[in-house]
Amino acid sequence: MDNFATLELAAIYGIAEIIKYTPPAPAVAPQTEDSWQVLESDLADCKLCGLCSTRPNSVFGSGNRSAELMFIGEGPGADEDKSGLPFVGRAGQLLTKMIEAMHYKREDVFIANVVKCRPPENRDPFQNEVDACIDFLHRQIRLVKPKVIVALGAVSVMHLLNLDTRISKLRGIFQDYEGIKVMPTYHPAYLLRNETKKRDVWEDLKQVMALLGKTP
Repeated sequence: MDNFATLELAAIYGIAEIIKYTPPAPAVAPQTEDSWQVLESDLADCKLCGLCSTRPNSVFGSGNRSAELMFIGEGPGADEDKSGLPFVGRAGQLLTKMIEAMHYKREDVFIANVVKCRPPENRDPFQNEVDACIDFLHRQIRLVKPKVIVALGAVSVMHLLNLDTRISKLRGIFQDYEGIKVMPTYHPAYLLRNETKKRDVWEDLKQVMALLGKTP
């Protein structure tokens, strides 16, 4: 009701004061907050790409869901495909040693992959497979809220950070993902084939430790 109409009513009816009318706020649909339960359910039923047709299990991820440190690989291998757990084969055993060298246990950190189902013959995931799956990873990161992410290998770095730069050029240099520090480094599977690169990875991990207040 405008001021003119208010004065007019006051003059006609002799009302000394008219209470101003405030229309109610428009109804707003409640926001549905993401949760681990919803995320796990969405992944269990996922058929967004062809990898669902060859998987015995999707590999959701494991570890502390409030971890300050998160590790992200590219995708499950044969051992992970069978168990439904990430990094349990030879590369996973090496990753466990890396985590312990940083004064953590596997259950202290969160471990996930860019794609949640195994590409056949352990090939790199195709772009359409990554496009279909990457939102699961983004949602995991938002739920964990880590202080630091270690991106393991070129595939992880490329798709997490949208960078098409060689891992050898990026490793050891902190990057940013939505305000979270990301350390690119070599994948444990690569280290099994190139043991001389382990020293490089240890230097990268020491930077992560320093950022998190841990002494190598």
